[in-house]
Amino acid sequence: MKILIADSLASKGIEILRKEQDIEVDVNTKISRDELLKVIGEYHALIVRSRTKVTREVIEAGDCLKIIGRAGVGVDNVDVGAATRRGILVVNTPEGNTISAAEHTMSLILALSRNIALANASLKSRKWEREKFMGVELYNKTLGIIGLGRIGTEVAKRASAFGMNIIAADPYIAPEYAKRLNIRLADFSDILQNSDYISFHLTLTDDTYHLLGEKEFEQMKKGVRIVNTARGEICDEKALYNAIISGKVAGAALDVFEEEPPLNSKLLELDSVLATPHLAASTDQAQLNVAVEVAQQVLKALRGQPVNNAVNMPPMDPKEAEKLLPFINIAEKMGSFQSQLMEGHVTEVNVEYKGEINEYNTAIVSIAFQKGLVESSFGNTVNYINTPVIARERGIKLTETKSSEVGDFSNIISFTVKTDKGERHIAGTIFGTRDARIIRIDKYRVDVTPRGYILLVLSHHDKPGLMGALGTVLGNSNINIVTMSLAREYDDGDSMVIINLDNAIPEEVMKQIRTIEGISKAKLVNLR
Repeated sequence: MKILIADSLASKGIEILRKEQDIEVDVNTKISRDELLKVIGEYHALIVRSRTKVTREVIEAGDCLKIIGRAGVGVDNVDVGAATRRGILVVNTPEGNTISAAEHTMSLILALSRNIALANASLKSRKWEREKFMGVELYNKTLGIIGLGRIGTEVAKRASAFGMNIIAADPYIAPEYAKRLNIRLADFSDILQNSDYISFHLTLTDDTYHLLGEKEFEQMKKGVRIVNTARGEICDEKALYNAIISGKVAGAALDVFEEEPPLNSKLLELDSVLATPHLAASTDQAQLNVAVEVAQQVLKALRGQPVNNAVNMPPMDPKEAEKLLPFINIAEKMGSFQSQLMEGHVTEVNVEYKGEINEYNTAIVSIAFQKGLVESSFGNTVNYINTPVIARERGIKLTETKSSEVGDFSNIISFTVKTDKGERHIAGTIFGTRDARIIRIDKYRVDVTPRGYILLVLSHHDKPGLMGALGTVLGNSNINIVTMSLAREYDDGDSMVIINLDNAIPEEVMKQIRTIEGISKAKLVNLR
């Protein structure tokens, strides 16, 4: 397999990749867009930082591409949507530069508050202007944090040590988590109106572009200070400039800009603006951490192992993944099973988790079922990355319910597939740690090992001689039976015969089976 490293990466990360005997690594940190388009088709993995733009065109040209690794947090230089549609995994390294970014944020807050840069420049020009550089204390000031992820949380911890009051806006953070950190959760408007300092720790999306504009500055208290170490496009720089000139904003500390390098930015003309050239992650430790982390993530993905920081897949803890793997496997088998039985267009999938499994993040299990369900139509172009997109495009609605209720089994996963012609039900479980079983097919309680070829035979009534006749047809055709079991619906006498086979059944033999008296339907399911 071949990996292209298109941006600068610490040598330790490159060494990790080159130690693998089946991996070929090319490093071209000055590659142009046109050159990248020409060569990307031969690579299985692409590693970038912020310089290289991984556009839709690049992704579509990546015929062998399986993974894009971003050595850093933000992935706004990667077309994640295009990658997802192509089934290409995108990973980042959010933990590697967390401490460096948090420390840089605090450095900017402190330097901005005490006019460090201006005072340093003044003194070095042989001036003594103590009165000119009067500062403000952080103690008892309110810091508003927009985005309480890893970096935002570390900033909050450090700011608390300075005696600051912390309020934060983040819709994905539980109140209990914030309370443990002595942080008050607030809405965005509350942050704007009550903060002495506002610091941003968000990724760039359509929703966060120009999150801070003229209307937002109007809501702020006079004398507020703005800190941005996230993405320049989050703040409308023209609106920020006007807010500083008007006196609404006392100062701004910026590590990122809408256009980089920001050599023509009017903000650089203002003494109240402290600026650094995108240095938040520029420490020896951070660069080493992200290089090692992205190398490890890329290798895991190429080996088919779970990764910790997938941008376009549900996150999976490695320990949790080990426990979920048997359920992932059986869910995909059951999805394939249902796809071969159902009739009509699928409109809805209802998933129910019962028992211990409800305590885990089961999103990937639901995706596995959907993958098996749609794979018959899309073939090997379907994987765990693009399955949710394909399902949505086909109008398939997914709902999940969870319960700790335990019946005859410690864990049960059930799937009800609704189509425009009816619905089908299937349920499965895991015995021990690995022994997968399908335990219900529609109204029948069964015991089916989901592998190989499975013959399902429905009869109007379970009567003597049917099983013998069925066995005779298979035996005369030299088809070996691995296991055979009977499931009966006692209310109406209908029954289902389930047979595991070593080999497929030719169509002419299937026709013979369907002519046996009492058989209403026969279907061969291929789970190989």
